[in-house]
Amino acid sequence: MSVDVEDYFQVSAFAPHIRREDWEHLPCRVERNVDVILGLLDEAGARATFFTLGWIAERHPQVVRRIVDNGHELASHGYGHQRASELEPAAFREDITRAKRLLEDLGGVAVRGYRAPSFSINRDNWWAVAELEDAGYEYSSSIYPVRHDHYGMPDAPRFPHRPNGDAGILELPPTTLPLLGRNLPAAGGGWFRLLPYEMSRWMLRRVHAQDQAPCMFYFHPWEVDPGQPRQAGLTARTRFRHYVNLQRMQGRLRRLLNDFEWDRVDRVFLNRE
Repeated sequence: MSVDVEDYFQVSAFAPHIRREDWEHLPCRVERNVDVILGLLDEAGARATFFTLGWIAERHPQVVRRIVDNGHELASHGYGHQRASELEPAAFREDITRAKRLLEDLGGVAVRGYRAPSFSINRDNWWAVAELEDAGYEYSSSIYPVRHDHYGMPDAPRFPHRPNGDAGILELPPTTLPLLGRNLPAAGGGWFRLLPYEMSRWMLRRVHAQDQAPCMFYFHPWEVDPGQPRQAGLTARTRFRHYVNLQRMQGRLRRLLNDFEWDRVDRVFLNRE
């Protein structure tokens, strides 16, 4: 189970509508939302990995401490929520090293994992894999083997692999289910809110039965917050994707957490090595 710790105004699809320099002046709701998630996980006896933005950690260090104190894994989502595909190597290197150093200082634990904003590592910026290795990360969950208008690498492996060879960083893709010639996203995100819960449960169970493999699921703190401020000027597609079924998310997560066994990414995947 994984959580991408970012606030509603940092969503990549909102970038054309919310200026980065305005982030400081917007109401931040991440602390309250992370507390809700910690409560849901504790209620189910589950543990998770929190891929946390350095920007959030710097301004809300208590969020980092609560994650660690509750027995969850602290991992990196980079510093400023800029897509890896939009950065040059030097800027990417600064982003991932700054975030790792900050999170480790605040959390008092080693940060072993990284997830790129919007799963933004693909063949066009393959250099990012080597940068992550050089920065000291042991694993990444940044390559999503699906076809999507904002991200995806459909021909990438569906299961854990080392993109740069046996000695390189371990890549842990979000879970997909092959059907009718394409990989269906079974890992959470907007699809989990859009589809009936039974569909998501069926896909995860099918992967367990068919592939005998653990699943990688993800969601965001803003997805448990139907009261978040509504943004003006969004396209109909962006508005639908972001706000659909927010009010049902907590209930669905409760069912998901009780229908399967969930643990931290490092325990589930690194211990299988």
